[in-house]
Amino acid sequence: MIVPALVQEISKGNYICCKPPINLQGYILGNPITYFEVDQNYRIPFSHGMALISDELYESIRRDCKGNYFNVDPRNTKCLKLVEEYHKCTDELNEFNILSPDCDTTSPDCFLYPYYLLGYWINDESVRDALHVNKSSIGKWERCTYQNRIPYNKDINNSIPYHMNNSISGYRSLIYSGDHDLVVPFLATQAWIKSLNYSIIHEWRPWMIKDQIAGYTRTYSNKMTFATVKGSGHTAEYKPNETFIMFQRWISGHDL
Repeated sequence: MIVPALVQEISKGNYICCKPPINLQGYILGNPITYFEVDQNYRIPFSHGMALISDELYESIRRDCKGNYFNVDPRNTKCLKLVEEYHKCTDELNEFNILSPDCDTTSPDCFLYPYYLLGYWINDESVRDALHVNKSSIGKWERCTYQNRIPYNKDINNSIPYHMNNSISGYRSLIYSGDHDLVVPFLATQAWIKSLNYSIIHEWRPWMIKDQIAGYTRTYSNKMTFATVKGSGHTAEYKPNETFIMFQRWISGHDL
């Protein structure tokens, strides 16, 4: 949500003033929230495609909710009941990667355990001293502070216009999706990219690492590339090797 607007502001600043200009050539986003009210509605068709919900539930929820699954009119009791059934099927999943277990982050066996340890490490006084953290500037550090409601105004609800402006300005972009992310499904990302109406330069194809399919990709005019990372989730760490190779190829100007 933030990066496209930041790219636009840097671009404006380079045009208006400032020597030397920031050498901005493009940007990369992975499983990006782009238009949240729309993005989240793609969780339903994603869940159906991944066999997380039945055909019958999918057809009923499509019919009675009419594409709006998470901001439901309280008078639409049929839809509310169906959404409740949907949550019964999906709430126990790891929404960041449906292939990974939903685990207690305080357990050493959990994939996310390093994040739990990170909180202890970064709040250690010797670490904060080494990082030159001013003791009066911040209290306890917490990962994902948005959960504690950082006090700022959210004035961007839809970043699609920023993507369009950045493309018009000539910036390259790589937009990729881990294809097992339920938070921002690849279907949502494909939908907003399609809404830009860019011409397709290279059709949908697999991208390979050695002789193995690592994901799928499509390139558009205005220097935009979309790619999936097979078996990955919401963030690059689920498939670090594949994601790094994808980045390396793109940043070098090569086809994936």
